Amino acid sequence: MQCGTVSQFSLCANEVVDKSRRCNLGRAPSAARLELDQRWLIHCDFVTPAPTLFDANRTNLHGLSELRAAPAFVPRKRACGKSGRRRRYFIFACASLLCFVVPASARAQEQNSAPALLPTSLPHGLLATAPPTEASGSVLGTVLDASGASVSGAEVTLLPRGGAQSHLMMSEANGEFNFTAILPGSYFVIVAAKGFAVFTSAEFALAAQQTYDVPDISLSLAAANMEVIVRPTDVIAAEQMRDAEKQRLVGILPNFYTSYVPDAAPMTWKQKFSFATRGTFDPVAMLGVGFAAGVEQANNSFAGYGQGASGYGKRFAAKFADGRSSDYLTHAIFPSLLHQDPRYYYQGTGTLKSRLLHAIGSAFLTRGDDGRTEPNYSYVLGDMCSGALSNLYYPAANRGAHLVFTNAAVGLAGRVGGNLLREFLPKHSTTNVPVERVP
Repeated sequence: MQCGTVSQFSLCANEVVDKSRRCNLGRAPSAARLELDQRWLIHCDFVTPAPTLFDANRTNLHGLSELRAAPAFVPRKRACGKSGRRRRYFIFACASLLCFVVPASARAQEQNSAPALLPTSLPHGLLATAPPTEASGSVLGTVLDASGASVSGAEVTLLPRGGAQSHLMMSEANGEFNFTAILPGSYFVIVAAKGFAVFTSAEFALAAQQTYDVPDISLSLAAANMEVIVRPTDVIAAEQMRDAEKQRLVGILPNFYTSYVPDAAPMTWKQKFSFATRGTFDPVAMLGVGFAAGVEQANNSFAGYGQGASGYGKRFAAKFADGRSSDYLTHAIFPSLLHQDPRYYYQGTGTLKSRLLHAIGSAFLTRGDDGRTEPNYSYVLGDMCSGALSNLYYPAANRGAHLVFTNAAVGLAGRVGGNLLREFLPKHSTTNVPVERVP
């Protein structure tokens, strides 16, 4: 490092300072010596104890000559006097002292200021010490179903007795669960899974540092909720009757009393009378009465009625009375009294023999209102009573017991024939047939 000096005087200019030769500082003015001392004090931090050669042939910005170091191996000449040497030693001592004092004071100031900044520069969590936690335990278990298989994804709740904050987790693939860091106390375990009833364990106490294994977590299947709409049987029967009143063979002939519903609801007595009235007074039925009277007129059956319009009218009235009395007696009166179903139940499946026997047997066997099969008293009694009533309006020559059995036999034969048509005519030939229900 360079040390400058005042340019007004020469300090050993172009001379080597050594022990044998001294700089002529004594001739310099006192003011100059003072200024030199001040320069030495200013640059005291950079004084080297080793013998140094200076050259004052350079000048700094302030017009002061710079001292340039010369090689140390140059021979020493012109040493300064003892007073100058003592002054240099004094200055060197002061400089050395300042070199140690100033850095030490600076370091002390930095150390004093650092603790004040530390709390504000570091997060609070790094300085704070966590308080000691209370000893805790754990609760574990395995969720199983009734067969012993594990249930995954079940919602497991650990509920404290006092109603404090609960803990919730899902069971793992093997059905296991494990609650950790749980404070001592009384708890319940509640398990809920889709398709299973909710499971609630018995109350248990958890002590500090205890591992409690919840026993017997077995989930049972949840009860299926079924919604059943219960309607009175008469309402169901009325709906079925309205559908049956639209059934016609080949779209023309009434087929009201054929039931394509195997478990049709039983009809009340009022419904049986209403149904009989609807069938017996159907316009197509009236045409049938007129056609039958014409055939008898042509064959001169029951000759006592005579011919002509009068004879045809009497025959028409007799056939109308036979049909209406038979319909009401066999479809309404006796079925209501005997609690029997007047309808024919279509079978549609099975062998030809079984279907044939079913069609013929339905004229003699029927279904009761309770669903049981029983003799068809309604048809037999109704036809015989209808034949007995015919003695009131048939010609005297044709009255008697033979008329009763003849009309009863004709009625039963007609019913057997009708049943065969209902069973063996293609089902799609009847309009408004209900769609078969898929089980």
